[in-house]
Amino acid sequence: MEETAEKLMDLSTGSETISKNTLKEHKMQTEVEKRLEEEEKKTKAAQVASSKVQKPASNDDDETDPRKYYENRLKTLDSVRASGENLYPQFEDCMQIAEYIKKFRNLADGERLADSIRIAGIIMNKRASSSKLFFYNISGGGFKVQVMASAGDSELDETEFSRYHANVNYGDNVGKTKRGELSIFPRKFVVLSPCLHMMPQAGPSGDTDALKEPWVPGMPRNPETYILKDKETRFRQRYLDLRLNNDVRTIFKTRAKIIKLFLREFLDKLDFLEVGTAMMNRSAGGAAAKPFVTYHNDLNMPLFMRISPGTSLKQLVIGGLDRVYEIGKQFRNEGIDLTHNPEFTTCEFYMAYADYYDTMSLTEELLPGMVKKLTGGYKIKYHSNGVDKDPIEIDFTPPFRRIDMIEGLESMANLNIPKDLVSEEANKYLIDACAKFDVKCPPPQTTTRLLDKLVGHFLEETCVNPTFIINHPEIMSPLAKCHRSRPGLTERFELFINKHELCNAYTELNDPVVQRARFVEQLKDRQSGDDEAMALDETFITALEYGMSPTAGWGIGIDRLAMLLTDSQNIKEVLLFPAMKPQDEPLTTKAA
Repeated sequence: MEETAEKLMDLSTGSETISKNTLKEHKMQTEVEKRLEEEEKKTKAAQVASSKVQKPASNDDDETDPRKYYENRLKTLDSVRASGENLYPQFEDCMQIAEYIKKFRNLADGERLADSIRIAGIIMNKRASSSKLFFYNISGGGFKVQVMASAGDSELDETEFSRYHANVNYGDNVGKTKRGELSIFPRKFVVLSPCLHMMPQAGPSGDTDALKEPWVPGMPRNPETYILKDKETRFRQRYLDLRLNNDVRTIFKTRAKIIKLFLREFLDKLDFLEVGTAMMNRSAGGAAAKPFVTYHNDLNMPLFMRISPGTSLKQLVIGGLDRVYEIGKQFRNEGIDLTHNPEFTTCEFYMAYADYYDTMSLTEELLPGMVKKLTGGYKIKYHSNGVDKDPIEIDFTPPFRRIDMIEGLESMANLNIPKDLVSEEANKYLIDACAKFDVKCPPPQTTTRLLDKLVGHFLEETCVNPTFIINHPEIMSPLAKCHRSRPGLTERFELFINKHELCNAYTELNDPVVQRARFVEQLKDRQSGDDEAMALDETFITALEYGMSPTAGWGIGIDRLAMLLTDSQNIKEVLLFPAMKPQDEPLTTKAA
């Protein structure tokens, strides 16, 4: 300001003649700069006053140790409880934040609401301007709204107002009775459920997600932008993950849509009947996998958690229910990795008077239709190589590519596999082939396992866009019907997307004599140490002896489908409560 004044003096006393307009302009400039300086001083004074706002005795805001934070928070709330105040009051008849925004978003600036409403949510951000004015961002259902709590609008006197709001913290569940505009000015502010633990902090705006644009299915997603990033905490304390990260809520809403709006709706329109079958059985049939074993005390016998509902559903077809399906949990006592969890969700259907060609057509109708309804097109983005790499594009445009398993393997690996796959010659040939291409196959090295490893190495790796691998050998498919024109093969397909199996389907074997012989062959593999080989299921064979119509069966892994459509590289991202290794120490929340 001194420099400006000197220039004006020179202008007013110098030897040159200065116009009145020039002097007037400089005078106006000086006045503007004075106003700016005064405003800057006021802003600094307000910041100093804000920093002197009385804090609760516990100094929660300054705590960095989660355990001390917890202890101090308990002490603070104990003192509140001792005063007779209810820390967990009821709060009924409140409006959802989404409903509130929708109803009042068109209010004009400065317009006031004549009637009162009640609204509730979780505090995501708190800022104090003074002991008489607090700003909050509260969220609920993925929406947020700003609250300006002023002592002048409150039912409390100034002392009580300051004391009450000093004890309100990030993470608390609150309710407000509101009279004002979209930036809410509450008359009454009530803590409904205090948060005792330190929460990972949101950004300065209090957003519940760092992403500016809401994520939608089919598009890339980056968990590194989340408020709560630590995977261990996210998966073990899913309630925090859901509360803090908007994308996570969208993931599980998308999963629900996949089941309810697409699978169920699709099958119901085709006149399928949804049913439920037993989860505990005397025999773990229906698929090749290692089961969980439990024990029934009253019956005094072991029971197996089901690995597939297939044999039970086929018994319903035998009973005359020509089209049935079940959506439910399966349990397999196998490894945990990025695409496997011990319990998982599948949809299986069985359709009388159909074959695997029909189910291939249905698959090419169902999946592209689902993707198009969810995303608006047939192509999705997926971080196949990790979120630090560019996403790949997966194209669901039908028809899907088809690869004949044996022919494709022989062509790609330049092999000439013996036709008699149950022979020692074939087993030796495949062992040598695995050794040649450095394909690992841990014992037992059965022909089935050797083929599976080679197919995974050569064929599955090419299946990025949806691809059917078809016509599996009989020894790999004990429940599938013999191919009508190719001896030794079956009418079976597996659908692979992004190099992982998503669907499995057969023309179902309905000859009880052949089915028994297949089970006997599986027993030989079990005796060789293959825990995943099928057991002999006498109950199912007896049912087949009453006659089953020509039938097609189909199954899909819902978890893996949800992974694809939500850009999730870990199956734990699409399971609300995934299997986790136990922790020795009590869990404490990690900051972002």
